[in-house]
Amino acid sequence: MSCASCVGRVEKAIRGVPGVIDASVNLATQRAQVAFAADKADIAGVVQAVATAGYPAVTDTLELTVKGMSCASCVGRVERKLAGVPGVLDASVNLATSTATLKVVAEAVTPQALIEAVQAAGYDAEAASDAPDRSDREREAREREIAELKRAVTIAGVFTLPVVVLDMGSHVIPMLHHWLQMSVGQQNLFYLFFALASVVQFGPGLRFYQKGWPALMRGGPDMNSLVMLGTSAAWGYSVVATFLPQVLPAGTVNVYFEASAVIITLILVGRYFEAIAKGRTSEAIKALMKLQAKTARVVRDGEEMEIGIDEVRQGDIVLVRPGEKVPVDGQVIDGSSFVDESMITGEPVPVRKETGADVVGGTINKVGSFTFRATKVGADTLLAQIVRMVEQAQGSKLPIQAMVDKVTNYFVPAVIAAALITVGIWLIFGPAPALTFALVNGVAVLIIACPCAMGLATPTSIMVGTGKAAKMGVLFRKGEALQSLRDAKVIALDKTGTLTRGRPELTDLVVANDVDEADTLRLVASVERQSEHPIAEAIVNAAKARGLEPATIQDFEAIPGFGVAARVDGHRVDVGADRYMRKLGLDVEVFAKTAHRLADEGKSPLYAAIDGRLAAIIAVADPIKESTPAAIRALHAEGLQVAMITGDNRRTAEAIARRLGIDKVVAEVLPDGKVDAVKSLQAEGGLVAFVGDGINDAPALAQADVGIAIGTGTDIAIESAEVVLMSGDLRNVPNAIALSRATIRNIKQNLFWAFAYNTVLIPVAAGALFPAFGILLSPIFAAVAMAASSICVLTNALRLKGFRPPIVIEADEAAPVGHPVTQAA
Repeated sequence: MSCASCVGRVEKAIRGVPGVIDASVNLATQRAQVAFAADKADIAGVVQAVATAGYPAVTDTLELTVKGMSCASCVGRVERKLAGVPGVLDASVNLATSTATLKVVAEAVTPQALIEAVQAAGYDAEAASDAPDRSDREREAREREIAELKRAVTIAGVFTLPVVVLDMGSHVIPMLHHWLQMSVGQQNLFYLFFALASVVQFGPGLRFYQKGWPALMRGGPDMNSLVMLGTSAAWGYSVVATFLPQVLPAGTVNVYFEASAVIITLILVGRYFEAIAKGRTSEAIKALMKLQAKTARVVRDGEEMEIGIDEVRQGDIVLVRPGEKVPVDGQVIDGSSFVDESMITGEPVPVRKETGADVVGGTINKVGSFTFRATKVGADTLLAQIVRMVEQAQGSKLPIQAMVDKVTNYFVPAVIAAALITVGIWLIFGPAPALTFALVNGVAVLIIACPCAMGLATPTSIMVGTGKAAKMGVLFRKGEALQSLRDAKVIALDKTGTLTRGRPELTDLVVANDVDEADTLRLVASVERQSEHPIAEAIVNAAKARGLEPATIQDFEAIPGFGVAARVDGHRVDVGADRYMRKLGLDVEVFAKTAHRLADEGKSPLYAAIDGRLAAIIAVADPIKESTPAAIRALHAEGLQVAMITGDNRRTAEAIARRLGIDKVVAEVLPDGKVDAVKSLQAEGGLVAFVGDGINDAPALAQADVGIAIGTGTDIAIESAEVVLMSGDLRNVPNAIALSRATIRNIKQNLFWAFAYNTVLIPVAAGALFPAFGILLSPIFAAVAMAASSICVLTNALRLKGFRPPIVIEADEAAPVGHPVTQAA
């Protein structure tokens, strides 16, 4: 598929299959989602219908090793069972080799479903080889497409440039014109132009015939058809003018080889950049799958063994050591540890896991070892569900596509019809030679209406707009986001790593009178250095940052639920919650005002006592980014509503929301909850843009009308989003919205110029002025008008380079243009 009209034809073909309730085709991901009535899932029928429409579906070949077959009737039973699996197009079983070879719709059938079908027939089976990796296959196909387009653009450019320079240059520079006429001769120039333009027409331009001609024959012409007809008309007319000039009326013997060659070259350039801008839709899924552990250490029959992740069964006892990934979902039955669950919750602080606690596959065990019982494996794990959510959200149909479908569905047939009507009218009512006049005016209509400017209108604005955005630190991964972001009404923000820095830090240290702050921090950090808790790590890091060397301690003691204590340099140091201080007989009221302020800010205070005297109140939290308040104010100034969706506890979330003036808060949610929250905001009306940075944000980023990822976050979040803030600066969210609005205005202006010449001059090209004024629009003027519309489009698009964002971020504040993950590393 190459354009929106292709999407419409594929959807129409699928919906015509009996049993299909609905179909949605995504041009960017090249996938179709089909809803069937119950028990009527005719996938083979859908594949056939799509192929008949001219767009064959991607298929895979799978092999199974079948055990237990002994005769031909066994073969028949296995083949019938396999053929009955939805998505299997053909099944062939070989008794001699005990193998089954199946042709299946890509991604529609799993090896496990096939194995179960064989088992239902009374035999055993196993996968003979793994199917090709989908992500690799899609990436290779995309890279192949881009390479082919680059080669086509290069060839077309090399052969078009001489035609343009010699033909158009001779019109602009009289001396060049005279020199060419004297040294080469007009007819020889025509021969040269014919040779060069023919290479472009049937070399790089052959793709338009390969797609456009079948579409035209099926009665559903697309943009390829119009490019094919327009360039063929220009090239064909020029061939006649070159080799059979006598059949043309006086004054109409002109060649338009430069028009056909330039049109093909420019359209290919547009498609080349479009192919690059489509985005790597499969990379997010591949990155998610990399989170999964490859093996698991399980205990079976009293023996410890390491097995592949796909061999883990529900109920298995699994062992996890420090630094290892948790292989599947389960419940801890022995041991304890801290587990980094940031991929699920988005929170940077590892969570303590002990007997009875749930663990999630893909999370990382930090310290300690534990044993858990597997409760969910394979497709049932939370990680697998996240993968499915990202796939479903990415496969959703964008509203912009429906509008483009309508435009292209009517535009192309209307232009062809106008050309045919022009030919018919001139044949019937035109003066002699009627056929010649009919052909000349028909060609003029096709040339004037050729979608060169229309093909450039959107990509040129996107190219300039996204280039400007990159300089601002904003990466538009998908051109569609430029339109969607303009209409956003609600900006939903993740908290951790988006509004905040994403890592715990010592935010407050208030000491009592006559207590030295630096010495207190050194003593507390010395004690906390012995603790495994992430809050302790933040205190130790703060001491290191201030150049405070920890001291040797003695008599370290951890009091569960209260705090820690030790002797440091002869001092007794106690650190813990307010209940620990009360247990020690100390009154914390001296810090009441500070504690109240910290609570309002969503921070949980700790206290430090030295030699039995209350010395300081301490708070560790994930601090708000310096740029966040200004970004929120700017979003409100743009008339946008701001919502926060977070896995954090409600008290902390609401405290942050009050400080920042956020309008809505949805707290304590997991990934599926974030998706539901985005859906509810979408149901309230208006487009929703979601800003996040974690793996857990990937489904919500994909579900939102526009997903905006923080560039300093994870690859998965970035690959799931349409927009990436490369510097991680939230102030670029309002900047991106303003740029989006400016770019869409520019595109609308471009579309006006693209269609204005056509709308005004198609009747003139058809000969509407001839009866009253005797004026005909020669195809050469039609080509000039077409070129003028393209120049207007390009010039107008270049104006976007002068765009000024509403918040100017100083150069040293923003990250340089480049790969965001590399910068973060």
